[in-house]
Order: sequence, then structure tokens, then C-alpha cells
Amino acid sequence: MKRNLIFLFCLTCSVALFGQDEMYIHTKNNVTYGALLCNIDSIYFSDDNSTGYFKIGDTLAQYSLSNIDSISFGANSTTVTIKYNGSSVTVVNPLAFEGVTVTVNGADVTINSTIEARDVTYRLSGTTTDGLFKLYSNKRYDLQLDGVNLSNADGPAINIQSKKKGFVTLVDGTLNTLSDGITYAASTSGAATAEDQDAAFFSEGKLEFHGLGSLTIIGKGTDKHGLGTDDIVEIDSGTVTIVSAAKDGVHAKDGVKIEGGVINITATSDGIDGASGPVEITGGTITTTNTSADVKGITCDTVIIISGGTITVNVSGSQSKGIQSAQAMTLSGGTITINASGNVSLVASDSGYDPSYCSAIKSDYPITISGANITIKNTGTGGKGIKSNSNITMTSGTVNITNTGNGSTYTNTSGTTDAYSSIGVSSDGNIAIVGGTLTIINSGTAGKGITTDGTLTFGDASNSPTINVTTSGTSITLSTSGSGMDQSTDKSSPKAIKSTGAITINNGTITISSADDGIKSEASITVNNGITTITKSYEGLEAPYITINGGTVNVTASNDAINATQGTVSGGTELNDGSLLKVTGGTLVASGSDAIDSNGNIEIDGGTVISNGPNSGVEEGADFNGTFNMNGGFCMVAGSNSNMSKSMSTTSGQYNIYITSSAMISSTTLIHIQDASGNDVVTFKPLNGGYKFLFSSSALTKGSKYYIYTGGTYTGGTSNNGLYTGGSYSGGTSKKNFTISSIVSTITF
Repeated sequence: MKRNLIFLFCLTCSVALFGQDEMYIHTKNNVTYGALLCNIDSIYFSDDNSTGYFKIGDTLAQYSLSNIDSISFGANSTTVTIKYNGSSVTVVNPLAFEGVTVTVNGADVTINSTIEARDVTYRLSGTTTDGLFKLYSNKRYDLQLDGVNLSNADGPAINIQSKKKGFVTLVDGTLNTLSDGITYAASTSGAATAEDQDAAFFSEGKLEFHGLGSLTIIGKGTDKHGLGTDDIVEIDSGTVTIVSAAKDGVHAKDGVKIEGGVINITATSDGIDGASGPVEITGGTITTTNTSADVKGITCDTVIIISGGTITVNVSGSQSKGIQSAQAMTLSGGTITINASGNVSLVASDSGYDPSYCSAIKSDYPITISGANITIKNTGTGGKGIKSNSNITMTSGTVNITNTGNGSTYTNTSGTTDAYSSIGVSSDGNIAIVGGTLTIINSGTAGKGITTDGTLTFGDASNSPTINVTTSGTSITLSTSGSGMDQSTDKSSPKAIKSTGAITINNGTITISSADDGIKSEASITVNNGITTITKSYEGLEAPYITINGGTVNVTASNDAINATQGTVSGGTELNDGSLLKVTGGTLVASGSDAIDSNGNIEIDGGTVISNGPNSGVEEGADFNGTFNMNGGFCMVAGSNSNMSKSMSTTSGQYNIYITSSAMISSTTLIHIQDASGNDVVTFKPLNGGYKFLFSSSALTKGSKYYIYTGGTYTGGTSNNGLYTGGSYSGGTSKKNFTISSIVSTITF
């Protein structure tokens, strides 16, 4: 009885002296239990003074006095501290009598919290090579990692069995490391079924990371993730490094949100997987590295939205994807760099194979680029830069794609020889490049720049994109039939821009250098405005219907610069196939073997057309199977002495001239036409020289007399694609004078 009175007297004095709110019972097994003084009803001891009884609220706790190290008093706290000390642990639990129970087994710590208060804090520190932190909580909580190095030999290092949100704070300046076991022991906690524990750091509920410390996760568990949750992972700050993971680096069943911090992930499977939820990135610096086949750097089964941050994705496995979403993808900001080096994988299907490619950016639904800065380097065979099974829209931002991987032949699912090749931007739907800057360089065999199975649109009335496409690889031969002049070769060629549907250029600056076709459509090509320059191509513009309504189109080709064709006969046809080249405005400059070639008709109603064909051979400056009706505008065509050359059609609405020179007018020599008053009608220097010229201008009038000169000089003014204006012509040799009496005037000298 005397001992009880002395103890109570000391207790009363301590509380009165220091004004403390809580009593702490320190036990010799390194666990401290805290109780609010206001909740202490009584304290008494057994008759033999071996046991202390503490009546706290409705709880009667008893402790062997031999196990009580000391009792202290302090301020009220809602922080449970756990410090790992090798094979043991030190715990301070100020909420021991308010619903927080701590169970310790060696360095394994299990907490069961039924407290009604929210935001209880659990602070972890210290080091152990075989420990665990496991939490059950019916309220949201705070988890502070304060310099903890925690490894678990047979399970996750941290196992949160709570569906409530957890705020994870990486304490400023601290280094924290978590490591799991290769194999996991079953986790049931008395339940009939095993609990989920799918990651080195696992949670049933949402995890939200804060703080300026660092966390390193070393995932060793077979078939386990590095950081995993059955809810959402959100990272707002701090440094999170996942050194390894047998499966995903970060796996969150309901999505991933990253607003800041530094995240570095190396994983055997996906880097970041939002599963059935979205992936949203608004900030932070993120790097993922994945070397396995058929994995993704960043992926989810719903939408991906990237509006900020600096993202670097490295994938090197065959058919892997850098960033992939099953639903729509929006890239509206941030700096994104993707290095993809994985090869194509040929998957057996039906009578052959179905290629599966390594793609930098891939979506089954629309992809929208509206401000992001994207750099893609794809070196694997058949690699794809940006690929959508639906539509692709770019309104702003910068995209740079470099493809170096080769293509090759394979047997397709129908059992016939086919080819795969690398592509910069490809779509199964429509593509609209309305604004921004897109640069594609593809050096792979049969490599393509932009391809789509739908329509392709560049610019609009108020937006002018910049497009640069270069392809430099060789073609892939699929088959060869016939012999001699009748030999036909089926090839897969390195085209710059190709569309199954209509191609419309409303605005923009488009620059193309292609080892094969520059711009090809199976439907039509329409140019309404902008500047389109093809500096190198086999065929420049090719489509059944080509219409130039405005802008400037300047095309250089080794074959046809402009080729209007239905493409129904291999190698072309001398019959009118109904195709059409139509010019109503703007400027068209063409240079090629057949500079302008229409297997159907040519119609010029306005604008300026300058066409330079070869100076020898059977090819021409303008080759057409149907009619060439000149109804308005300006046209100058220079070509060889081919006997296939012919004048514009007599059904034209504007007067025109068909000139044949017995001697070639060289590429350094002017051809000049002036009227009877000495006024310039045209002064032109053919790019390749020529023998035959087609000319028409509104300056030509019926009954007027004109004079043709060659040579001479032109002083002042300007020269635009060989056309001289604004100056004065002098000298030269008079070749012919004539009077226009009909729609077509045929002149020979």
C-alpha cells in the first residue's frame, strides 16, 4: 500500500510540474504504450507487487513490473514510431489505448488501427535485413519514411492491408530503402483466403507520396511488382527509385497520377501501369527502362494524359511499347523522350504471320498532341514512332522522330509475300496535323514518314504547321514478273507521305526529301494554301485527282513530279483513265522526267504553272492521255524533243502556243516572247534546257503579233524558278514572229 501511495504522489507531482497530457509506459521489450492522462481511471498493483494494473477508459491493462523499464510523461501525440534495430524493433505507441494495437515479432511489426481519428502517423526508421511493416486501418493514415532500410526475406517490406488513403511522406533529406523476398509466405491474418501482397511496397488503398526525401525499392519477389496498389498511386514530390521488379515497376489498379518528384524505374515488365485507371502526368522527372519483350514503359487500359513533366522512356524488347493506352491519349505538355530499339515480332497466324511492332507511342484510340515536346528515336526493325488504331491530331507542340530500323519481307496471314517497314507516324483512321512542328527522318529500308488508312489534313485557315519528312532507305522487292520491257516488279518503297484517303493541304510549310514518292494518295491531293516543297523524290505528288487551289507547290522528281493516275495499270497506260490534274490558283513548279504526267486530263483555270521536263529522251514536260485545257492563269512547260509531245487542247478557253526548236535551248539560255510594241510577254530560262515548249498567258490575244527570241540578257527585276519579271530584256536572237489566229498556235524554228 505504501508503494502505491508513493507512486501516485510522484505521478501527481510530475503532471502538476510539467503540465503533460500523456503517460508513457516503457517496457523492456522495446515497446512503449501511451495513454492520455485524462483517460486514466486508476493505477494499482497486485498484492505481491509483481503486476501493475492500469485502468484506462474501458480497458484494464496489466504489465509485469519486471518488464516495465520506466514511466514518463509527455505531450499528446498521434504519431506511432517504429525504429528497426537489426533483428529487433523499438515501438512508441501513444495511441495504445485508443484503438491502435502494435504486434511485434522479431523485426516484424503489424499494426491494427480501429481508432476513429483520421491521419494517424506511423513513422519508420532504422535498419533490418528481415523485417516487415504491416498495417490494418479503418481510417486514412500518414506513413512517414524517416531513414528506414527495411528488407523482408519472405514477403513485402511494407504491406498495407487498408483500403483507405495513405499519405506517404519521404522525410526531407532522408534515404529510405525497401526490399522484398524472392518468394512470399502466405498472408491471411486468420482469414479464409490469402490477402493480396503483390509488391515490395504494397497497399490495398491509394498511396499519395510527398516530401523531399528519397525512396529506393529493390524488387526481388518472383512475379511481384516494385510499388503496387489496388487503388491509385499519386506522386507529388520526392525521389522514388525502383531498382528492379520482376513485374511492373509501379502498378496501380485504378490509375497513376504524377504531379512532381523524380521517378526512376527499371522493371522486367511494364515501367508504370495504371491498369484499369488513367495515367495522368502533370509534372516531375520520370525515367523508365525496360529491356524485356512485349512490355511498356508507361501504360494503362484507359486514357493517358500528359500535360507536363520531363519523361524519358527506354524500351529495347521486341514488340515493346514506350507509351501505350487502350483508350484516348492526350499529350498537351511536357518534354517526352522515347528511345525504342526493339525489333518486330512475327506472330504465327492463319497461313503466315502477323507482325507486332516496337512502337514509341501507341494507342487503340485517338492520339491528340497539343503542346508536348516529343523526341523519338526508334532503331529496331519495323519500328513505329507514333501509331494509333484510330485518329491522330496535332494542334501544337514539337515532334521529332528518327527511325533507322530496316524493313523486310515476310509471309502474311494470307500466305503471300508481304513487307514490314518502320514508320514515323501511322494511323488506321484519319490524321490531322493542324499546328506545331513535325520532323521525321527515316533511313530504314522501305521506311515511311507518315501513313494513314483514312484522310490526311495539314493546317487550317488560321494554323500553319511545319512538316519536315526525309526518307532515304532503299525499296524492298516483293516479287518480279515478266521480262524485258514487260517486266513488272512489286516493291515496298520508302514513301514520305502516304494516305489511302484524301490528302488536303490547307496551310503550313511542308518540306520533303524522299527516296521514293513524296506525297501519295489513293483518293486525291488538294492544296489550298501553304508552301509545299519536295526537294527529292521518285514521284512527287501522286493521286487520281490532284487539285492546286492556292499556295506554292515546288516539286523535284527523278520520274514524274506530278502524277495524276488511277493506278489501275502497272507501269501506266496510254489510255485516258479519268484522272485529273486541276490548277485554279497558287503556284505549281514541277521538275522531273515527266514533270507533269496525267493518265487522264489536265485543266488549268488560274494560278501559275512552271514545268521543266528533261532535255532528251521520250519523257516530256507535260504528258497527258486525255485533254489539256488551258482556261486561265499562266503556264510554261519545257521538255525534250520527244515525238510524243503535243500541244494543249483546242478546247482550251485561253490562247496558247506550242513551240518546237530545232536546236536545244540550254539551261543557261533565255527564251523570250514580246508583243509588237516590245512589251514582255514572257522571259524564261528552262531548268534542264529543252526543245519543246507549251506556253499560255492571258497576255496572248487573238489577232496580235508576237516575236520569239533566244539568248540575250535580262537586267533588273527578279527570277523565280526560271521566270524573269520586273526587269528588261535585251539582245538575243530573233527566231520567229507570228500572229495568233486560233486557240493553239504551233510555232517551229
